[in-house]
Amino acid sequence: MAKEKIELTIDGQIVSVEKGTTILEACRQVGIKIPTLCHLDEVSSHGSCGICVVEIKNSKRLVRSCTGIALPGMEVTTNSERIRSSRKLNLELILANHPLECLSCERNLNCELQNLAKQLGVKESRFQRTKKKLIPLDWSSSSLVRDPNKCILCNRCVEVCAQVQSVHAIDIAGRGLGSKVSTFLDKGLGYSVCTNCGQCSLVCPTGAIVERSHIEEVFKDISNPELFTIVQTAPAIRVGIGEAMGMPYGALVTGQMVAGLRRLGFYKVFDTQFAADLTIMEEGHELIKRIQEGGTLPMITSCSPGWIKYIEHFYPEQLDHLSTCKSPQQMFGAIAKTFYAKQAGLDPRKIRVVSIMPCTAKKFEAGRNEMDGAFDFWKEELKADESERFADVDYALTTRELASMFKRVGIEFSSLPDENFDNPLGSSTGAAVIFGATGGVMEAALRTAYEVLTKKSLSSIDFMDVRGMEGIKEATVMIGEMPLKVAVAHSLSHAKKLMEQINNKTSPYAFIEVMACPGGCLGGGGQPIPTNSEIRKKRAESIYLEDSNYAIRKSHENPSIRALYEEFLTHPLGERSHHLLHTSYTKRGEYGPF
Repeated sequence: MAKEKIELTIDGQIVSVEKGTTILEACRQVGIKIPTLCHLDEVSSHGSCGICVVEIKNSKRLVRSCTGIALPGMEVTTNSERIRSSRKLNLELILANHPLECLSCERNLNCELQNLAKQLGVKESRFQRTKKKLIPLDWSSSSLVRDPNKCILCNRCVEVCAQVQSVHAIDIAGRGLGSKVSTFLDKGLGYSVCTNCGQCSLVCPTGAIVERSHIEEVFKDISNPELFTIVQTAPAIRVGIGEAMGMPYGALVTGQMVAGLRRLGFYKVFDTQFAADLTIMEEGHELIKRIQEGGTLPMITSCSPGWIKYIEHFYPEQLDHLSTCKSPQQMFGAIAKTFYAKQAGLDPRKIRVVSIMPCTAKKFEAGRNEMDGAFDFWKEELKADESERFADVDYALTTRELASMFKRVGIEFSSLPDENFDNPLGSSTGAAVIFGATGGVMEAALRTAYEVLTKKSLSSIDFMDVRGMEGIKEATVMIGEMPLKVAVAHSLSHAKKLMEQINNKTSPYAFIEVMACPGGCLGGGGQPIPTNSEIRKKRAESIYLEDSNYAIRKSHENPSIRALYEEFLTHPLGERSHHLLHTSYTKRGEYGPF
């Protein structure tokens, strides 16, 4: 049914828009970009910054276009001396208390506040600072760092945490000059229900929330001749790193990414997609076992560490629904420091595993106590004591951190040749590529589960019903004579709806995929800024293009995975797999442990 249209005039041009459209959006539809700070597309509009003001004929006051609704016959002016002066004044007031440390700020040259100052012609601050005392940085989180001094109280981080993620880890506390973004009892992000998803860092217009960087540690290990520093790259990196290096949104740069990592000096360049195929082998067989033996259903995927921490906090009584499989990042680390170490004749204590991830929560995941299976594997042979315990993954860097490393070294990314991953942990299939998009883990699992159960080849391996950017997607897949009802959710607010069904014992599904971030990993909190719905769609298109170009598109047909089982793991869900590739979870609840 067509929506009712209204007409208004914008800068002398008659415009027709749907009833209920904001003035801001109406202006965009005719090619006029109104500057904003507090507005967040598809999430919230507060009008608190006052940057988006416009003039309305017969109105004595300027109107904030992000909250003002376009009305029939309205006459809007977007460019006048009064408007320019007001926008500039409001920005100067915001800048009065902002630390002017642009050169050393993580967001330098990619900062909305900085860009607006240039756009609006702000070259000096006419106002005295009213906040005399600097607030200490919040270093309590293993994934994110908050600098309250750079916060402009735009509320965007609060809204994305509440509306998109349903977590409510942060809120505005205090009044007047004492207002600030804070956590419960002001204890710090690391002592809250924060899931480490990093969506707040994606929408922050300044450098008030950034990932906790491990660039210096990685550079140091690469330079240490006594260490073997290897790197793994998640599927979503190949459609994100190009953007951060100045290429078009969604640019598919797999080969150039590999070449760039070699130029940085890594000992070996491997692919997390190898472990994604391994994850499907373990997770697919786990699903089959639960179905055949009456295990806990629906089984829910466990690849997203932000999602894992969310369910640990808010639905701890439902942890049995999670697959026990580690994420591909962690499976890779375990295999790299056991199977690969043996094959290459390397001391696992001298191997450093660096992950390049689209996700800030991977930093938290790498540090979890449950993620050190390789040490237990080697403990007796090395005669090692607990003081020598090492993690399976040493560092998790974001896409943004990798781009920073490339730029520091002076790598001209766009001119790099295409190169291939190293073997044996660089071999993967199309099924592993699509892990980067919402619905990808589900689709990859179905490709394998169908053929393992029926012993027949799929006529079509593209499960279109679980693709796309709808918040919750569902499908019924016939596996032989058995209908398998599945669901896919991305962003935690949608996951919450599926969890409420499980709580109420009304869930109709056998298998559920959850990704914490909008769009899945390609929209992760460590991806290039900006990341929005249009950019996520372009990244997803490249992900599926990459999948379609693979000669092998099913995880169970990966020859390197087959060899891994034959030479080391024996079979899926075997004893060695249990110790290295599976894990347990923590009942955290809303009040900790955090």
